[in-house]
Amino acid sequence: MLVFAATTLAMIAFATNALFCRLALLEGGMPHPMYTAIRLFSGAVMLAIIMLCRRRLPWSKGSWAGAASLFAYMAFFSWAFVRLSSAAGTLVLCVAVQTTMMAYSLLRGERPRPLALLGFGLSLAGLIVLLFRGLSAPPLGSAALMLASGTAWGVYCLCGLSKHNPIDSTAGNFLRAVPFLLLLLPWIWGDAAPSLRTCLYAVAAGAICSALGYVLWYVATQRLTVMTASVVQLSVPLLAAWEGLLFLNEPFSARMALSAAGILGGIFLTSFANRPGGTQKPS
Repeated sequence: MLVFAATTLAMIAFATNALFCRLALLEGGMPHPMYTAIRLFSGAVMLAIIMLCRRRLPWSKGSWAGAASLFAYMAFFSWAFVRLSSAAGTLVLCVAVQTTMMAYSLLRGERPRPLALLGFGLSLAGLIVLLFRGLSAPPLGSAALMLASGTAWGVYCLCGLSKHNPIDSTAGNFLRAVPFLLLLLPWIWGDAAPSLRTCLYAVAAGAICSALGYVLWYVATQRLTVMTASVVQLSVPLLAAWEGLLFLNEPFSARMALSAAGILGGIFLTSFANRPGGTQKPS
């Protein structure tokens, strides 16, 4: 039950993160390096406060590999998002994440059952149904950046598989990623200050949806197989679409219902196939 709750809340946080990114970059006009910096720094501050309240050293856990992949994911994501449509960007990102995590799964000797592969295919089909009307050929450079972002996120998820202290590990990763923000200074220096509302979008994305959402995700990944963890993330675009329905008064469509059936059905099949004892390993 804890794993289900942590996974569900983490996916909602990721979907809301995408919503804040859209509001800050595309509607608020915030430069993408500044958005990345505010998002990452606010997340680090939130986690440092939590760790200090727990009387723990904020940098006691985590790793430089986790920090580097976290920074790369955030930087490449906001950079690519400026020129990519939401549909194309989401699809490229999801494919990159799945490819990275499944490649790792195969390299470590896991052999998914046919039912798990069927679930993955069903979820991916549901994602394509959801995004189909908004798909267009993405600019090559932006698509490459989103591929890099998805790969980095896949690596970050894999870094959390063996962690037993999710809050400590997430805090350590965020704090170690802060020095990487120096790489963004040449693009931030001299930029005009964005509006307060736009800054609040970036702060909320970092402090709530990223910092707390990643803690929940690290909790979930301790009990999920690599393949299940990768397929579950295909629910994020669906949740983002439903958030648009609830909070932005976007219209409901039969396409959303069909997509929901495909994505959620695929997640169920994959989770069922990868229950304890359900993942095949070579003899």
